[in-house]
Amino acid sequence: MSEDNKLLYGELESWRLESTNMAALSPRDVRAEDYLNDQLQTAADLEGLDGLIENVRKQQKLLEEQLSESRQNLAESTEASEAHASALMEQAQAFKRQQADVDRRLLIVTQSETSDDTIEQFDADIRSLQDLEVATNYVELLAHVEHLRSGAQRSFNSSPQAALQPYHRLQKFATTLREAQPAAEGAAPHLVDHVHQTALSLWRQLKNILASELEKLWTEMKWPGKNVTLAGKLKSQWTDGVERLLDLQEPVSGLTVMDPRQLNAQSDNVKPYEEPLVLLPLEVMVKPLELHFQYHFAGDRPTNKLDKPEYFLSHIVGLLHQYDEFFAIYLQPILRNRFRSSHLSMTSVFIDSTSAFITALLPMVRRKVFGVISQVAKQPQLLSHFIHELMSFDINLRAEWGYDGGCGIDGWKGLTWEVLVKKEWFGRWLEVEKNFALSRYQNIIDTPESGEIDYESVDFSATKPTNAAIRVNDLLETITDRYRPLPSFSQKLRFLIDIQIAVFDLFHARLASSLEAYLTLTSTLTSSLARAGSRAAEASQPDLHGLAGLERLARVYGSAEYLEKKMRDWSDDVFFLELWEELQDRARAGAKGERGGNVGGNMSVEHVADKTSAAVGSNDGGGALFDETAGAYRRLRVKAEGIMTDHFVQNVRDSLKAYGRVNTWSALPGEANQSLESDSSSLAISAELDKTIQLLQSYLAFLAKVLAQAALRRITRQVMLTVQTYLWDHVLMRYTFSSTGAKQFERDVHGIWEVVDQCTGVGQGEVGMRRLAEGLVLLLLRTGFAEDAETSMQSEEQNLNVEALEKRLYQSNENGRQMLEELGLELLSESEARSVLERRVDFGR
Repeated sequence: MSEDNKLLYGELESWRLESTNMAALSPRDVRAEDYLNDQLQTAADLEGLDGLIENVRKQQKLLEEQLSESRQNLAESTEASEAHASALMEQAQAFKRQQADVDRRLLIVTQSETSDDTIEQFDADIRSLQDLEVATNYVELLAHVEHLRSGAQRSFNSSPQAALQPYHRLQKFATTLREAQPAAEGAAPHLVDHVHQTALSLWRQLKNILASELEKLWTEMKWPGKNVTLAGKLKSQWTDGVERLLDLQEPVSGLTVMDPRQLNAQSDNVKPYEEPLVLLPLEVMVKPLELHFQYHFAGDRPTNKLDKPEYFLSHIVGLLHQYDEFFAIYLQPILRNRFRSSHLSMTSVFIDSTSAFITALLPMVRRKVFGVISQVAKQPQLLSHFIHELMSFDINLRAEWGYDGGCGIDGWKGLTWEVLVKKEWFGRWLEVEKNFALSRYQNIIDTPESGEIDYESVDFSATKPTNAAIRVNDLLETITDRYRPLPSFSQKLRFLIDIQIAVFDLFHARLASSLEAYLTLTSTLTSSLARAGSRAAEASQPDLHGLAGLERLARVYGSAEYLEKKMRDWSDDVFFLELWEELQDRARAGAKGERGGNVGGNMSVEHVADKTSAAVGSNDGGGALFDETAGAYRRLRVKAEGIMTDHFVQNVRDSLKAYGRVNTWSALPGEANQSLESDSSSLAISAELDKTIQLLQSYLAFLAKVLAQAALRRITRQVMLTVQTYLWDHVLMRYTFSSTGAKQFERDVHGIWEVVDQCTGVGQGEVGMRRLAEGLVLLLLRTGFAEDAETSMQSEEQNLNVEALEKRLYQSNENGRQMLEELGLELLSESEARSVLERRVDFGR
């Protein structure tokens, strides 16, 4: 440290010590002190004191420069602000002088006392000028319209073709005004309407002139007649006339085909006809055809009958057959050349002469149809017949003539749709058809032979339905044909639910009530049997017992199965498959909120699902339209089969009671082996079993005629199980048997099998009584060995005798099971085999 620094440091220390003794320091001194304390904390810090002082001096110089610059900027800003304020003051004073001068001059011009009155009068003058300008523009537009109209009219007689040019300009101008009107908030409605009406009036005048030129050719070309011909100059004239009418109908050549009548002067947009557009040449050509149509079908002539709508509909089809070839030869080339390069080249009503001709004929048919529907609406039979004929007419136009109304893949909805939907006659027609269907259903039910079984209408091997079931099915198929052609999904669904499924439900309720009545009467009869004699009780209800009761149940079963199968078949029909797919699509869309929860009209998904299938709206790919109804018929069929089986079983069980009381099985004479080896077929069936045999024969013969094999064998198996149980419990396990008694018992069992086999097929009797059949094997097993048995030809059964079986059977269960298997006995258990052997009189000897 230099001597100067040491001295400076000493002075600083002394100054700091003095400053600590001062009572108070200024803020500036405090900051200086803090700075020195921070920079000079030790004596070693004095080494950098020169640099510190130099740094402080630089900072001081920089701050002084910034202060000088700030002062200069402040002076300049203050000077500019004062200049701006002075300029504003001068402008304000100048504005006041100008305002005073304007007010003075307005007062002089308007001779008003105040400036407010002057402004109101001035605004009124401005508005008058604006109105004058608008009126001038109106007059100019009207003059332009009049110029186009008069120019077209001047050319009428000299050159109709030249008159089309100003008309096209006028029509385009009218369209431009209408398109611009919405942007102007609907301004000038009277002007737009005037231009539209002027264009329409001019169009009508041109149309009448061009049409009259075409009509002049009718006599020469023999139209309408059977021998219509065009050749040479006549063909050229006819073609020119057609071309000019098409030019009139085509205001923007090559772009679109329009009709001024399509424009509604009070609407914002072009409003097209809902019906296909009629080409003007064809509209002219069908005039004589329309007059002929009105002559025959608009007055009191014999051809105009309300109950014969097919007369005028077939007349239209006849016109198609008569003149389609003419238009195909002469009109088709014109249409093809005109529209093939436009966007209408794929629209049949413009590019195809047949479709265009049909479109031209439809207006006269439509007027006739709308007139007839109002007359027949209150006559149900006429209304039903009329709608049926109208649908047939629509189908004919679509199928035979390929008419799509210019709608392409969407297809033509048809006159039926216009009547039912546009004119809102569907509700009335549905009511009429429903009443007819219910009336015909009631007639079917009331017919005396409706409950009889029909053996001829179905295949020999199928379950036989009743006449009522077949006729109800025919009725439902007729109903399907009624609504199959309808284009509306909602209408088809209404027919399906309100009529078709409703009739199904009515017939199901009738069959179900028949079963319930049978059950109620039989339960009541059972109680009466306990109080009175059985013969008297049976006589009071003859159709509940025996074969009559079985037939009554078979009618319900056959009818339910027949209609159930029909519904399953219908579910695979293309018509119902398409209806189901459409229903599923709508139900899924409704679940997503796209259709408001309804699938057709006001029918909700839940309502439709309750009537058709629980799978409505699901994504599992299953389900069909008749699931719910077919399921109800299936449950009814199963129930009827169960009751029928119970009836059969109960009657068989009752018939076996006398046989169960036979107790002479052990008393029948005969040697053991001799009796066992003899053929039991030579024996007569026990007399006590005759009632059972006769009952089985009559019941099974009847069931074989009315039931299919599957149902017949199901019932037979249950009956045979009942017979087996009864014979096992009340005969085999109750009595002991000698060899002759065993043979007699075998003969009786085989007699039952023979009856069953005759009606149901070979082996069916034994199939239902295999347990008893195995018991007979043990019951008939011989004692000892047969002396003349040839070993090479003997079976395992012949090599065993009752003594060997008894020994092994009682030795252990395992030996007993093995012994039974050697005999081919699969159903009998070891304990049951022992019980059977114990029923032999020679057991244990």
